[in-house]
Formats: sequence, C-alpha cells, structure tokens
Amino acid sequence: MVSIPSPVGPSSTASPSVGSLSGNPYGAAPGASLSASPAVAPARALPTIHRIDARDLNWALREGMKDFRAMRGDIILAGLIYPTVALLAAALALGGNLIPIIFPMAAAFSLMGPLIAIGFYELARRRESGMDAGWSHFLDPLRGANRMQILGLAAGLVVVALAWLLMAQTIYEGTLGTLAPGNLSGFLSMLFTTAEGWRMIVLGNIAGLAFALVTLATMLVSFPMMVDKTVHASDAVETSLRASFHNPMMTLRWGVTVAVLLALACIPLFLGLAVVLPVLGYASWHLYTRMVER
Repeated sequence: MVSIPSPVGPSSTASPSVGSLSGNPYGAAPGASLSASPAVAPARALPTIHRIDARDLNWALREGMKDFRAMRGDIILAGLIYPTVALLAAALALGGNLIPIIFPMAAAFSLMGPLIAIGFYELARRRESGMDAGWSHFLDPLRGANRMQILGLAAGLVVVALAWLLMAQTIYEGTLGTLAPGNLSGFLSMLFTTAEGWRMIVLGNIAGLAFALVTLATMLVSFPMMVDKTVHASDAVETSLRASFHNPMMTLRWGVTVAVLLALACIPLFLGLAVVLPVLGYASWHLYTRMVER
C-alpha cells in the first residue's frame, strides 16, 4: 500500500493529530475510565490515506465473513431487523398502491447501509482489539462521546435518502405516472412497453447513480472512522472523500460489489440481507483499516 500524507492546516502544529488519541472511540487516555465521556476534540490534521488494490478488497470481504462466523450468534437478530423492515415497507407499498416507490425504497435502504452498519463496525473493532464483542456492545457508538457527531451525519444521510425518494417520485410523475398504471401487472407492462416507461428507467438510473456515487464517496470510511475515533463528522467526511479520490477505481469496485451483493440478498424476500448486511458491515470496517492510517 502507498501512503498519501495528511494535509496539514495552519493550526495543525499547535494541536495533536487525531491519530495521537488513544485509539478508542471515546477519546480516553490509556487507563482512563471510558465513562468520563470527554467532549469531541476540535478539528485537527486529517489522517494519512493508503492506496489499496483488489487484494485489499478481497481481504476485507474475507475478514468480514470471518467476523460473521465468529459472532453470528450475537448479531443474527440485528441482521434480521433490516430484511424485516424492508418486507414491511414493501407490503405497505403494495397495500397502499405505492407500487412506483418499491424499487426507489429498496435503493434508499441501500443508501442507509453505512448508518445501519454502525453496530457491526463496533463489534469488528472490538474483536480486532481482543475485547468482548458481544451483542451488548452493538449500540456503544451511540453512547460514546462521539454520539452527537454520528447522529448529525446520520441525519444528513437520512436527508439524502429522502431527497432520492422525492427525486424518484418526481421522475415517475413526469414519465410513467402520466399513464396512471392501476396495479402491479399494469405497472410492469407499461414500464417495458412504453416510451414513458423507458424514459423513467433511464432517468431513474441516472439519478440513482448520482446519489449512489455521492453517498459512496462521502460515507466510504466516515462512520467507521467516527466509531474508531473521537472526530468531527466534517473531518470524517473529508477523510472519506480523500480516500475515495486517491483510490477511485477500488472505490467504484467496492461500490459495485456492495450493490451486487445487496441486490442478490434481496431476491429471496430480503432474507439474504440477514447475512449480507453484517458481512458487508464487518468488511467495511476492515476496508477502513486498510485505507486510513489509525
């Protein structure tokens, strides 16, 4: 791996870098009590970025599977929450004549993946450090000093997902919606046999790709970094953008890998997500450890 030095601002010489913290997500000094919950540290020099290759992506996936096998007894219930919510949302859409938003809703769930996987980042971090990685620690990131930064970035991700749903609905109303398909069979028939349907497919995919790329670049290592360190959300996002910029092809390859695995997991009534989501969550943590100097 090749290291990309951190950009150093005018104030970086006056304060220690984030990397000088103890390494735990609560910012405590070695031996200090974690219950002290110190305030979030001020903005500092950003960490060094490493260049990665396909071997690192494959390694992260293998490590993610190892984590899943080691901890599946503790996380299977958490993994089941995701497909259950997806199934309920799909049923609501079908029952409420909201057929056009089923696929955009599935895409919105994918956009929310980095947020939903926070607990898996924490379990992977603890297992990597030799600490207890039981279910009781799943929500630790939301109880630490960095919780407000995590919640702030989470709110931003929710806004992005809602903006995508609004965009998808707008595209539908301007294309296929003008034909007013009355049921699922009529919707699918018009989707592939009319100009309006194909226009919706093209515009929807272009818009979806734009949202996916923005989310991928900004969230690639943001949440794992905030689970790992006491750091500002803006610094985490900037670090994620730098990691994506310095590893463009590997970032795109990772995004495609995640999208394909999530799509395959959705086929059997979303039940595959109970396995795929934890594995990807753990793997994303390990990818972060390869891309960002800790």
